[in-house]
Amino acid sequence: MTAVGRILALDLGKKRIGLALSDELGLTAQGLKTLEREGRRDDIEVLRRLAAENNVKLILMGDPLHMSGEQSRQGEYTREFARELEYKTGLPIRFWDERWTSREAERTLRGSGIAHDERKPAIDRLSAVILLQSFLDSPEAGK
Repeated sequence: MTAVGRILALDLGKKRIGLALSDELGLTAQGLKTLEREGRRDDIEVLRRLAAENNVKLILMGDPLHMSGEQSRQGEYTREFARELEYKTGLPIRFWDERWTSREAERTLRGSGIAHDERKPAIDRLSAVILLQSFLDSPEAGK
């Protein structure tokens, strides 16, 4: 991949947004502090600033599909949020299958010693990292 910027990955939830950022070369994903939702307008402004400060060239959003592969109600909300985010940032948005990321994150964190009240934000952050790393490791990332 010949990236000249980073990819910001979002695991969009109703209460929090898990965040991960790639390195400049598009090889590795690093988790960022989970964003506690304040309201769509405020959330989008925080994400716009984060993208600008980090030379982001693409925003990757988890696509919350049903296990059958069909779109979910959350998927409609995610696409609506993405349209507004794309408009406000001027950045392209790509969707990536997120069906197993939360389960994988929970499995990884189980027994980690993380306090219960910190576990949900940690799961959201790790879900975004898993989402982004799976994209970076795929042949699609170079396109």
